[in-house]
This record gives sequence, C-alpha cells and structure tokens, in this order.
Amino acid sequence: MLLIRCPYCEEDRPEVEFVYGGEAHVARPLDPAALSDQDWEHYLYIRRNPRGRHHERWRHTHGCGRFFNAVRDTVSDHFEQTYKAGEARR
Repeated sequence: MLLIRCPYCEEDRPEVEFVYGGEAHVARPLDPAALSDQDWEHYLYIRRNPRGRHHERWRHTHGCGRFFNAVRDTVSDHFEQTYKAGEARR
C-alpha cells in the first residue's frame, strides 16, 4: 500500500484517501479574455508529463479535504515530499 503524507493532518495515510489534482504551480493567465483560443486550450489542457520527478497537486478527500502539493517520482511512484498549497515550489 502506498502511503502519502498530508501536510495539514501531519500524518501518513493510505493512497485511497487522496485524489490526484493535476500538475502543481500552473499559473492562471492574468487576462483570460485576451488569450487566443490556442493559448486558452494550452492553459486548460496541455500539461507536462515527465518521466521522473514531478510537482503535483493532490487532495486529501477522505481526510481534511484540503489541496496540497507533492513531489513524486512518476517512475517509482515514490513521494519525495509534500507541502501546503500556496508554498513555493521546492
């Protein structure tokens, strides 16, 4: 069983309590109305899918319900660290 540490609950919990929320640290455009359709499509749908270390958003749905960020190796599925939403990329 994969254990994920919730930085808010400050404990390791089983992966079934969490939901993947996509790539972390994706900045919303300052003026969405000024974007072309292609730029808007890129913002909404195009994400990195690296092999190896990746920054992701997760939600502790069956716990505190809060979103947080994690650094996970996509090859080994190992979580290197988790940190609270709003904190700088580590």
